[in-house]
Amino acid sequence: MQDLYYEWARTILTANGVVWEEKKMMGGTTFMVEEKLCFGGLNGGLLCRIDPAERASLLERTGTKVIRQGDREMKGYVHVQPEGIPAYEDLEFWIQKCLEFNPKAKASKKRGR
Repeated sequence: MQDLYYEWARTILTANGVVWEEKKMMGGTTFMVEEKLCFGGLNGGLLCRIDPAERASLLERTGTKVIRQGDREMKGYVHVQPEGIPAYEDLEFWIQKCLEFNPKAKASKKRGR
């Protein structure tokens, strides 16, 4: 199913005129927009970087859950499990939420090598 999500995601991004880069990260493919993580595959579902102000209402949707890093909740992210993305339109909804937040999201600091 993950491959189908990636295919749909590419179609949605292209239809919206979005320039993106794909990176292998967190055991899946992430989609970077303006050099910032926008969304990506996570455990068969979708990691969505969303507006923290909308998080509570988005967590009420089917198949969503909190993402934790250790003991800390990641407030600007939700995990949408496969049951929350049964159709193309559902994935389109989530990607749109990620794209809406992306201009406000902070880019990660570049690591020196």
